[in-house]
Amino acid sequence: MAQSASVGQAIGGYIFAILQTCIRFVFRLIYGQKGESVPPITDAILLEPATSLARKIRSQELSSVQVLESFIRRIKEVNPILNCVVDERYDQALKEAAEADALVKSGQYNAEELEKQKPFLGVPITTKDCISVKGMLHTAGLFERRDVRAARDADAMALMRKAGAIPIALTNVSEVCMWWESNNTVHGRTRNAYDTNRIVGGSSGGEGCIQSAAASACGLGSDIGGSIRMPAFFNGIFGHKPSKLVVSNVGQFPAPFSAEQNSFLGLGPMSRFAEDLRPMLKIMAGEKAALLNLDENVDLTKMKFFYQESDGGGRLVSAVDPDLREAMNRVAQHLREKFGNQKVERIQLPHFRQSAAIWFANMRDDSGHGFAYQLGNLNHDINTYLELFKWFFGASKHTFIGLSTAIMDSAQCKHGSPKYDHLVRKRNELRAELQSLLGDNGVLIYPTHPTVAPYHNEPITRPINFAYTGIVNVLGFPATAVPLGKLGSEGLPLGVQIIANFNQDRLCLAVAEELERAFGGWAKPEVRL
Repeated sequence: MAQSASVGQAIGGYIFAILQTCIRFVFRLIYGQKGESVPPITDAILLEPATSLARKIRSQELSSVQVLESFIRRIKEVNPILNCVVDERYDQALKEAAEADALVKSGQYNAEELEKQKPFLGVPITTKDCISVKGMLHTAGLFERRDVRAARDADAMALMRKAGAIPIALTNVSEVCMWWESNNTVHGRTRNAYDTNRIVGGSSGGEGCIQSAAASACGLGSDIGGSIRMPAFFNGIFGHKPSKLVVSNVGQFPAPFSAEQNSFLGLGPMSRFAEDLRPMLKIMAGEKAALLNLDENVDLTKMKFFYQESDGGGRLVSAVDPDLREAMNRVAQHLREKFGNQKVERIQLPHFRQSAAIWFANMRDDSGHGFAYQLGNLNHDINTYLELFKWFFGASKHTFIGLSTAIMDSAQCKHGSPKYDHLVRKRNELRAELQSLLGDNGVLIYPTHPTVAPYHNEPITRPINFAYTGIVNVLGFPATAVPLGKLGSEGLPLGVQIIANFNQDRLCLAVAEELERAFGGWAKPEVRL
């Protein structure tokens, strides 16, 4: 019986692979060559890490006003092409920048004191349209919330502002942040800076896009199924999902339905430069930063590096692209050459094959609410079938994928059912296995996603591919998306994610910094003539 099931799965896998190949061929015919190019980066200020900009503002090598003006110009230059920014506060931000410059010039604090008290003084920051910034839109891409503005800052943004960062703009998301392409009926679709025919990911897709186009110094994202790491990967930047419950989720919409769901959601930093992640996380974590020991030196020579090239063949999950397998092997080879063969081990944990099923089950809770309730602005369940019928006639204010996700969500196992209990046990088994494997000095290098950035709407044909990131959320571990410099054969970013044990975020970040040194990290979007 088991052998028959195995044969059936193999046949199903071959059929799925053939369908994916055919579908990709159709999308290539539809979109043809690469889309519109973004203008080249000509302002040197845009090429500085946020921490470097902060240092130069403190030393008066640059003014905060000068820095903000550079990034505002860049946003105005790229946004008509990319549609990543959905709201702005340029005038207020420039006033705050002038105040930051006045504080530096006042002599009230010297550079060392400013670094300690306001380490990001005068540096522009952006975030997605689901993390509240006082006075700015807070729609989460939901038409019913199109005029909602935030009454207060999210906790993480408030901490960044206290550290001196200045919010300048909000970026686009998927509808109620539950899909991995950033498109909604409020603000439309965001396009990838490397190829505007490709997606930016979701739900922090607008944020990944604005970073990759060098139109923001740094940003905040949120991640419950890969919503920081997939956009970071597709847009060739760094993004970190922290260990569970380290960064406050207060100010995120939609809010989790249960305490356990809250532990799956993580707000984290996004940037083109690995060096920005650690100081940003230290600020965002507030008092809980003490749990992470971020100032503790990481000796990479004493670490263990495990890598897994794929999930092992998850059902309805795409095979890992050859480019990405090659990139993974380049990473492993670099680590072997630098730290020794005995430090690097290829593994294959079979539980990863069930990542999607484990994620869907563990997202269930006893509130009785699901995705249809989120589409109803946390006030009521929408009638998804009626809205889907209306969508076919252009009369629904919801996206097709939002409605489809709600229908798929309602078909999943119920909280407390035997299947739910079985998949929760599977999660716990995988969590224990990884805890034992990684200890306090190990990381797992794993694909962030099985393919490079798909064409617009193509994710509908491969919806389960998010499982590569989603599994990490329900495990609760920290993970960092790391770009690997040189673009792949399709002219799109390549990368991996680095996973560590609970509260070992500094290991992820240290490895990210090492791989940036080795492979180059973020690569400028190419200008096509």
